[in-house]
Amino acid sequence: MSQVPQITRIQELIYELPIERVMTKNVITVAPDTTMSELKEILRINRISGTPVLEGGRLVGIVSIEDLIKALEKGDIHAPVRERMATRIITVQARESVVEAVKKFAQYKVGRLPVVNEHGDLVGILTGGDITRGLLEAIGLDYHAEEISRYRARHIFEDIVSDRTGLILRYRIKARDFSGGGGASSKIKRALDRLGAPPMIQRRVAIAAYEAEMNLIIHTDNGGELIAEIQPEVIRIVATDNGPGIPDIEQAMQPGFSTAPNWIRELGFGAGMGLANIKKCSDSMKLESQVGVGTRLEIVIKVSPVISSGNSVSEPAASDGKEKP
Repeated sequence: MSQVPQITRIQELIYELPIERVMTKNVITVAPDTTMSELKEILRINRISGTPVLEGGRLVGIVSIEDLIKALEKGDIHAPVRERMATRIITVQARESVVEAVKKFAQYKVGRLPVVNEHGDLVGILTGGDITRGLLEAIGLDYHAEEISRYRARHIFEDIVSDRTGLILRYRIKARDFSGGGGASSKIKRALDRLGAPPMIQRRVAIAAYEAEMNLIIHTDNGGELIAEIQPEVIRIVATDNGPGIPDIEQAMQPGFSTAPNWIRELGFGAGMGLANIKKCSDSMKLESQVGVGTRLEIVIKVSPVISSGNSVSEPAASDGKEKP
């Protein structure tokens, strides 16, 4: 099976942006009777290297600094532009995407493309510099939109008035879905980042959620549910499943104890540090289980104060040989 190519944001924008959004709209033009000497001054004053030629409002040619240099070499500085301009004009439509312009730049090796509307009227000019500036501006707007999103998320608890405000994130975790392992905890961490949670809180929550998520993947028959309830002062993570249950919770809490079968251990999971790591990252933890019925794990991490005295947490080592979120 061939790999799916990775598409960068720049490549995505080249397909998304219409030419009219990046083109120069204030087009400097000349008439066919303009002399090459006059053209030289127009190019110098406006700091451009070429311009469309209009006659009666109709696009009839394009003349560049290369044409000017050739005229100077032949002593034709007073010749009219009509004798030096290119009449084979490559144009693009204003509403086409930028990728169509990129294709024409590559195919025809031109330095600029006149932009026309659906009636063929000149409405702009496009160069490689215009495309670069347009892409940078679009990326900047993306970044600005991301910042606005972060600002809004960080003030959500201030803007909503209630006796108790919380955000609930709910994820369905599939049993044996090792390729998707860590997906839910990564999303929880991203939400906390958006909400402006301190980095240490993000890491503690991400590690605890990751271990709880992997337990659902490894030790259940039908998967389970991972819920993160985020409040301004506390984050509560609850993992539930409907079996097979833990026969001896005290033993399960011992570092290194694991009921994971060998084939799961061979995948690098189930080293028996999950519950120990969760306990280390949490301010409180409650584990309830009944064999044949299911398990409920509740993890509480206080946001303020960031780390309670006597329970300072350093980031634990990965327990399953996998990179933690």
